[in-house]
Amino acid sequence: MEDSSEGHRFRRLSRSERPQERMERFGASALSDTELLAVLIRQGTVGQGVMEVAEQLLREGQSLAGLVRWELADFRRVPGIGPVKAIQLKAMVELARRAILQEGRAEPPVLDAPDKIYAFLRAEVAGLEVENFWVLVLNRKNRLIRALPITRGIADASLVHPREVFREVIREGGSAAVVAHNHPSGDPAPSAADVRVTRQLREAAGLLEIALLDHVILGEVLTDPRGVGFYSFSEAGVL
Repeated sequence: MEDSSEGHRFRRLSRSERPQERMERFGASALSDTELLAVLIRQGTVGQGVMEVAEQLLREGQSLAGLVRWELADFRRVPGIGPVKAIQLKAMVELARRAILQEGRAEPPVLDAPDKIYAFLRAEVAGLEVENFWVLVLNRKNRLIRALPITRGIADASLVHPREVFREVIREGGSAAVVAHNHPSGDPAPSAADVRVTRQLREAAGLLEIALLDHVILGEVLTDPRGVGFYSFSEAGVL
């Protein structure tokens, strides 16, 4: 539970050493990663100062980039981070992730080939230890409208239901879609469950008159026996 008492805010730091005051005097670029997180967290908890909470966040996430991949439950596992603070931190890292993805893009990318899909999602899957499943909603020119996560931590690809996928495509006004998921092992070779869910999605797309362009399995180049890093059901002739 987060402690709201002033006594735990930046405990053991003089005013001149506190991150907020340092930011006002020297600017945000002068602060360390830990100090920037401390500014966002604002307060510690009983027996643990705000800087210690920030340091533990970085240790658990391994880096700022690691925190970008965290979900609400990951933040809440850190002592001193309650439900409200977890939501604030998740919102902050999501904004940072979107800013990075949007930087330099004059318009949304065209995702009409598996190598483009792999390049687009590669940063998303880096370091993930569980399977995640996405739907990429496209317009008539195969430009991205929105990339949406459907499920996280898949144990069996059969848990991905067509209605979850195509509900989002219809909601976003898409004309076409690509689905993708990662293999944490790094080997993108499809399992029997992957093949089964792809066929289910193909049949559902046909009934809804939505073009399902591909299902791409994302892996790593170094652990892919083919040295490609991804598997495309479209290239394999399943779609």
